[in-house]
Amino acid sequence: MIVDPKYADLVQASASRLSGSGAQDKPGSPNGSATPQAYRLQHEKSEPVRAGTDPEALEAALPRRAAEGQSAAQQVEGLSAEGSILNQLADPALARPSRIDELRQKLFGADPRSQTPPMPAVPQPASRTARSAVKLQGWVRQGERITIAGREFEGMVYVGTPPRMNSHGYGEKCRAYIDPSLSVASSDSDRNGDGMSYWPGYSTIPAVCRATYLDWLEGGRRDATVNPGYMFLFFYGLERRFLVDQPPEEEKKEIVAEVERLKALFAQNYSVQRYLGEFLDIARIVAMGGMPLDDPALKQSILDNRSWDLPFSLKFALGRMIAESKAFDAEWLHLWLMCHPERRLRTPAERCGEEFKALFKLKFDALYPDGLKVRTPRKQLAMNYRAASSEFSCSVNLTAGEGRDVAVPDVSDLRSPIQKAQKIADESMDELDKFSRYLGRNADGRGSIEAQALLPAALWGLFPSAELQELKKWVREQVAAGGLVPALEIVSRMEGSSPDKLGKRQLTGAADALARIGFGMAPDPRFSLRGPRIDEPVVIFDLAETVEQLEVVSAAYRAALFELALATFVAHSDSKIVEAERRALRDKVEATVGITDLERKRLHANLKWYLEVPPDMSWLRTRLKEVDAEHHLALRAAVVATAHADSVIQSEEVACIEKIYKALGIDAGLVYADLHAGEVPDGPVRVRAAEAEAPGERIPAEPKARVGSLDAARIAAIRTDTERVSNVLGEIFAADDDANHDAPRTHALLSALAGLDHRHAALVDLLVQRGNWTQEEFAGIAGQQGLLPSGALEAINEWAFEKFDEALLDEYDGYDVSQDIAEALRAEMSKGDN
Repeated sequence: MIVDPKYADLVQASASRLSGSGAQDKPGSPNGSATPQAYRLQHEKSEPVRAGTDPEALEAALPRRAAEGQSAAQQVEGLSAEGSILNQLADPALARPSRIDELRQKLFGADPRSQTPPMPAVPQPASRTARSAVKLQGWVRQGERITIAGREFEGMVYVGTPPRMNSHGYGEKCRAYIDPSLSVASSDSDRNGDGMSYWPGYSTIPAVCRATYLDWLEGGRRDATVNPGYMFLFFYGLERRFLVDQPPEEEKKEIVAEVERLKALFAQNYSVQRYLGEFLDIARIVAMGGMPLDDPALKQSILDNRSWDLPFSLKFALGRMIAESKAFDAEWLHLWLMCHPERRLRTPAERCGEEFKALFKLKFDALYPDGLKVRTPRKQLAMNYRAASSEFSCSVNLTAGEGRDVAVPDVSDLRSPIQKAQKIADESMDELDKFSRYLGRNADGRGSIEAQALLPAALWGLFPSAELQELKKWVREQVAAGGLVPALEIVSRMEGSSPDKLGKRQLTGAADALARIGFGMAPDPRFSLRGPRIDEPVVIFDLAETVEQLEVVSAAYRAALFELALATFVAHSDSKIVEAERRALRDKVEATVGITDLERKRLHANLKWYLEVPPDMSWLRTRLKEVDAEHHLALRAAVVATAHADSVIQSEEVACIEKIYKALGIDAGLVYADLHAGEVPDGPVRVRAAEAEAPGERIPAEPKARVGSLDAARIAAIRTDTERVSNVLGEIFAADDDANHDAPRTHALLSALAGLDHRHAALVDLLVQRGNWTQEEFAGIAGQQGLLPSGALEAINEWAFEKFDEALLDEYDGYDVSQDIAEALRAEMSKGDN
């Protein structure tokens, strides 16, 4: 700006009066610029310059003051003439910014950069009456209402002429200041923020964006559908007020509460979570000096604001505890793990958060009754905060101890505590797995009988259930009455309603629930040939102990259970079972080797169910086809022994054994050879008891049948080979047939599996052949198609939801295949084959 020296005094006096008309802060006031001891403040580029001592700010201010009508008459006598001259001086055509520093020196005799930067005005007491923003300058507190461009809203904003963010007269204006003199669009809006820059400032955004911003403020700052840039424009003022102005503690709390609310409001926006989270970190650290570390609000706030890295407030709290030689308790180690970027948490930790935390604490307290001591790291913690507005930065002095004279160590690189925490977490998640899966299928099921029964017993005292106690009483009464209970009644008690049909998942859940309270249920659908129908009973029996993992059984148990099914099938063949046969079957269970006492109890219960619900050949045929030739001898021995149990071989039993042999692919003619095996003379064998008739040739005495003649040593060797027995016989306990490993029927898949590519279609073709796949099996067949298990699972289930409104695969003890979808797909593929 070119100025005649004769006007220097006039400019100086006018500038002083005009700058004095706005509210000015006093050093040392709550709004002053005194740097707090907690941190040091550095402005970007240089300190902000007070409007009124900056000629460019004066250029913008004088025309507005002249236009306000009353200002000229109220300033000083003769101000109108001065204003006229100054308006001429403010002509942009005469401005030469390159000589601005030299001009200031001539006019005012001082270097503006050496002057104290301005601070906003001391806030006036809150008023419920909206005030005009024309005369406001600085911060407007919460509770005060102001009106700008016809919009009335509550404070927590800066209003007035924005200070520039450097001392050269051409820098950016403070972004957060709402300048009432700027134009605001009377119509239209820009909710999408098309006119917003990356770092928006009220003075630089278009008029339509100003209108949208003021509308958002007038709406109470509750609309999360607008562009987050409007929220950031408001947030710039909050962080400046908190860190630069250093307001009273009560106002700091108000600002922190508002930032937390905004962070939750824009929860899906990554930038919001990052920048607001960093501010909350430094705000908590500033407040943490007077905040006890056992404050639940502090811990919850840290957990709620976790992100991709350890929250700084958590680092400070952990480092402070180490510096003060304090041991970590379960809650702090759990919080450390939950916020650690290398944590490995599965679904149970998220879905069952409270239960997981409680179980984690129980296990921690058992391992570390006096807490966990952690070595002091050499690296010290330091914090530098850069404002989201990019207008300033600050550093925080981090100390601990009673005298605040101990440096705080940095825990970022410590690995041992996290490894210990992860081990405890893994054990806790394993024990909560079934409970979590139940809640996954029944979102509102927490507190139900089945859910409570699946909860680890160690947590029952912390999460009690009166319904579970009632169930235990009822089960004891049923066991005392014999143990036979309608399957529908069991499931109805567990679920609280009567289902239309019984599925494997419901029965498995009932068995697991009963096991958790010390009772068993037979059959267990994971191992039996089939589950009970809706009109059939189950057997409830006393396990004498609680069982957490009922599905863990030995290979010998699996093999013995199938042999027992075959034996009872033969015993039922003549439509009656005599006591000798029952005794022989019970003796068979007692003689089984390689099983635990608990498994023996389960075998006896399954025998009771097989005797009550006769097995059917349709259960056995497809499973028998999968047994290899080496194991035929063991099965032949089992059925022949049952036929000999009552010393009478009925014709129906012979026919039944023939069916089994045919299913095994064995020549039916071997049935008679096996029945006659051993040291049996070449003579008649009694088929039924003799009756007194006319004298004739005497039938020789009945020899003792020796089933061992089927090569007892060979049979014993096969039974001893439990791993191979498990691999072969164990598979037949699945509820559905094994998968067909032939090449996919590609021509049928094109129509039946439309919407899937050829690899996913081939995988589905394999999956629908069985009702259940273990995780290892699923990973194997997915790998055969060149697919990753997790991606394949998601793609297949999304396709199934679109086509059938139901997932094809449900993760439960591996992966259960929806039988409704499987039958529909098999029918479609069958049509394609024809």
